[in-house]
Amino acid sequence: MALRINDTVPDFTAPTSQGEISFHDWIGESWAILFSHPKDFTPVCTTEFGAVAKLADEWAKRNTKPIGVSVDGVEDHIKWANDISGFASAPVEFPIIADEDLTVSKMFDMLPAEYVLPDGRSPADSATVRVVYIIDPTKKVRLMMTYPMSVGRNFAEILRALDALQTTDAHGVATPADWTVGQDVIIPPTVSNEDASAKFGAFDAVLPYLRKTKLPS
Repeated sequence: MALRINDTVPDFTAPTSQGEISFHDWIGESWAILFSHPKDFTPVCTTEFGAVAKLADEWAKRNTKPIGVSVDGVEDHIKWANDISGFASAPVEFPIIADEDLTVSKMFDMLPAEYVLPDGRSPADSATVRVVYIIDPTKKVRLMMTYPMSVGRNFAEILRALDALQTTDAHGVATPADWTVGQDVIIPPTVSNEDASAKFGAFDAVLPYLRKTKLPS
C-alpha cells in the first residue's frame, strides 16, 4: 500500500555506508530527508548526492538528517561516496542505505509500475524513481516528491519546503506559493478575524478568505 501524507513511515533495519541502522532509532528526535536512487555510479544521482552533501550545514541548522537509498551494496556505496566528494568538493557525511534486494524500495513504494531484478541489472531495470520523503520527528511523512529517472531534483526546493513545514508547525500558519523565510505568511481560514488580531496583530485581508500577516517573531 502506498504511503500517504501523515502516515507513519515503516521501520526497518538495513546496512548502510555508515553501518547498520534501525530507521526509527536513527531518525531519533530529528527531521529526516529520505531520497532514493536507481543505482550507484550514475550521472544524475552523483549530482544529486553532491547537492545534498554541499547543504550539510543547512540540514544541521534545521535539525534534519538526510539519508540516501540505492540498490547496490555497501562497498560500492563507499567507493561512490569518494567520487561524489570529489565532484562536489564536499564530504558525504550522511548514510546511504544498501537496498540490494529492493526491500526498502518496495516498503516505501519507490518502484515504477513494472520493474525487474536481473543479475547485472542496469538503472533502467530496477528503476527506483527519484522519490523524496520529508519525515518529522514523530516519524510521519509530511511531504513527498517523485521525479522520473531522467530529471534531477532541486534540493533548494526541498530545503524551502522543509522550512515551510517547520514554520507552519511552529506558528500555526500556512505559506503562499513560492514562500521563503522572512516573507509574509497566510492565516488559516479556521482562525477567526478576532483570533487572528489577537495572535498576529495587524493583517492584510487580500480577499475574505486570503489573509496575510508577518510571521510572529
